[in-house]
Amino acid sequence: MMGLSTTHQGGALIMKFKQTDAQNQRIEQITTSHLVIGIDMAKETHVAQATNFRGIVVSKRHLSFSNSIEGFEKLNRWMNELQQKYRLKKLIIGMEPTGHYWFNLANWLSDKGVHVVMVNPATTKRNKENRDNSPSKNDPKDALVIADTVSRGFYYEYTRQSLVFQRIKTIMSDREFWVTNSVRLQNRIVRWLDIRFPEYPSVFKDWTCKRSLATLKTFPCPHDLENYRVLDVIEAWRMHMQRAGGSTGLEKAAQLIARAKCSVGEQAAAEEAKADLRRLIEEFERVTAMLEQIERDIEVLLSEIPMAQQLRTIKGLGKIFTAAILAGTGDLRQYAHGRQVMRKAGLNLAESSSGRRKGQIVLSKRGDSALRKYLYLATVQLVWNNPVFRHLHEHNVQEKKMKKQQSIFKLIGKLARVLVGIVQRGEKFTPEKTVLTWSEAA
Repeated sequence: MMGLSTTHQGGALIMKFKQTDAQNQRIEQITTSHLVIGIDMAKETHVAQATNFRGIVVSKRHLSFSNSIEGFEKLNRWMNELQQKYRLKKLIIGMEPTGHYWFNLANWLSDKGVHVVMVNPATTKRNKENRDNSPSKNDPKDALVIADTVSRGFYYEYTRQSLVFQRIKTIMSDREFWVTNSVRLQNRIVRWLDIRFPEYPSVFKDWTCKRSLATLKTFPCPHDLENYRVLDVIEAWRMHMQRAGGSTGLEKAAQLIARAKCSVGEQAAAEEAKADLRRLIEEFERVTAMLEQIERDIEVLLSEIPMAQQLRTIKGLGKIFTAAILAGTGDLRQYAHGRQVMRKAGLNLAESSSGRRKGQIVLSKRGDSALRKYLYLATVQLVWNNPVFRHLHEHNVQEKKMKKQQSIFKLIGKLARVLVGIVQRGEKFTPEKTVLTWSEAA
């Protein structure tokens, strides 16, 4: 491959050059001896089509096979027969990462040493009219479009991560689910308070604190406090918390009784409303305890990943951000440059221009949305807590006259390059290598 440098790591091809060079190399990988398979994924039945390197269909008809070991073996026999019939020694299989349906087949093929690649669903959608100039859509046609897309090099390598990165990805996906549920429960409880006790936030700004939860469990509705004195409220709190009294307790109890007496909250169907709140509180506490356990498990898991310890030398990059980034990127040693991380997260720039018209530059958002979210949040956190990133942000805003949001997105790119750099070199984070003038600025 003239002038193109590549390395192999863990069976995956690592491309060390610009995106255009990588695209050319992917095309050059498809040779005259390749059988190209496109598979349209579904929950129960997958569909496969086969072409040669020029996109000529070599199968009499498509193959339908079930999402089971019998179906996978059927696919394997079909591909072997086509290879023998047309004397094609090499094999490349392309599929869309549709939901979670592709996991089992991709891993089964990968374990057998088959070259598996992924095709972006957006690419398939934009190429479905190439052969028949028709917007029609069906499974055999989609499979053929995927095979065509692979033969033209519009794919990316599927790399099965090592076990520790699969574990971190699974636990972070689990955490994301329960965080979403926790937020939903909190919103529901806030709604309940807005209707039944709208004055409540003036007493407890944070309704999740221990004293507030004790209140909601004991007397959530304002009229529940009608016959209570300050000391009675504190005594009731002691059933749910240890340090219920003191000057803070007396003050909060007095405020609570005062607000309850003049509350405008809804009083109808009070018993049903209190039962609803009791269930919400119980579920919120259960999910909170679950999330605390998940965070402890994440801490243990990160201790087993040497590169995680390197990343955590970046002040402000806590365990959740570190775990989320590694869950999205996998082994950072497989990346040659931070731009690859940005592209994986869909943070690469896209522009639409034609003739005299110069379109607005926007984020492509073609990538892992969770990784994109956590890279953004991690950068914001670093701007607040890391002197190096704060210095860079201030320089962007004050000297380069960037808007704050522009500076944040520029610093995401900086963070991506730092992450890849320190892992590739096996180093800790050092301000002097991140900002050349750091010694002068410090």
